[in-house]
Amino acid sequence: MTTARIREFLNTRRPEGPCLVVDLDVVRSNYHAFRHAMPDSAIYYAVKANPAPEVLQALAALGSSFDCASVAEIQMALDAGATADRISFGNTIKKERDIARAHALGVTLFAVDAHEEVEKIARAAPGARVFCRVLTSGEGAEWPLSRKFGCVPQMAVDVLVYAHQLGLESYGVSFHVGSQMTQVDAWDAALGDAKRVFSQLAKQGIHLKMVNMGGGFPTRYLKDIPAAEAYGKAIDSALRKHFGNHIPLTIIEPGRGMVGNAGVIKAEVVLISRKSDNDANRWVFLDIGKFGGLAETMDEAIRYPIRTVHDGGEMEDCIIAGPTCDSADVLYEKTMYPLPLSLTIGDEVLIEGTGAYTTTYSAVAFNGFEPLKAYVI
Repeated sequence: MTTARIREFLNTRRPEGPCLVVDLDVVRSNYHAFRHAMPDSAIYYAVKANPAPEVLQALAALGSSFDCASVAEIQMALDAGATADRISFGNTIKKERDIARAHALGVTLFAVDAHEEVEKIARAAPGARVFCRVLTSGEGAEWPLSRKFGCVPQMAVDVLVYAHQLGLESYGVSFHVGSQMTQVDAWDAALGDAKRVFSQLAKQGIHLKMVNMGGGFPTRYLKDIPAAEAYGKAIDSALRKHFGNHIPLTIIEPGRGMVGNAGVIKAEVVLISRKSDNDANRWVFLDIGKFGGLAETMDEAIRYPIRTVHDGGEMEDCIIAGPTCDSADVLYEKTMYPLPLSLTIGDEVLIEGTGAYTTTYSAVAFNGFEPLKAYVI
């Protein structure tokens, strides 16, 4: 996962402090894999995963569309070369003035999950297309996204009817099965819910056109994951099962699966210690932690591969923590992490699979530490 290009960059540039290095060749390869696996679905890259201008420019040049969570992300996608018709304002929680700004920039596709959001869009972006997000269980995802976003299918019907009544185009349904979803059949039940919403609206003369099947496509951490092609086959089968010969337009929103394995964080061991003379557990403190970009270690949900120069030697489970004066800044403790016994203070380590959801989670200056530096090669 640490490519030869990344190794060469680190060896020749020797950047100081923790930093992320992203290999654009891997991003391009991932895009082509999604394009091949799901040729009939439009790809809307989830900008929040990694909004580096170089990443957005590379994807825009390949023909990608973009899922944006804010006006700032919309502007980033436009600056990267995307046109407004390739942008979705996919956040269901938007200020009315931000809806107006997005509409003024040419964006016409908006996510909703409540009557109140529909009202804002009807006022600020009259005639826009809206899709309603439906709740999913998130079961099987390592980073579930249920509860906060979406509504039950029957409410989705009501919301889309209301949108139609207010002069908006009720365009479709969306869902998100949960981030880092390793079960390829997870989309089946959600597509069944989507079909029921389609059918109920059709009875009222409202014909939806699109299903946004969200993200959830994983990157490899410590365990192997199915290939993009396996997801493509399972999703295609589920679409045909539920929609028959009347398959709607479809969108996918890969984020983690597009950039996760393209990035590696170089970090340094700051301290190795024990809490008592007879403490069986080593504490290994790195110069990066939860507040430096590794927020997804919260609840130890994401377990990153950590490589050292001592790999291959005798290993011992240890507790890994970050450098800040916050007791929450512990990465792995409930399930301790095996690291070489010969690891010592000052050693560099490589944290792989960190191309997604790291720089954007990095605090500006907590404890005076700089935000995570990033290099795109």
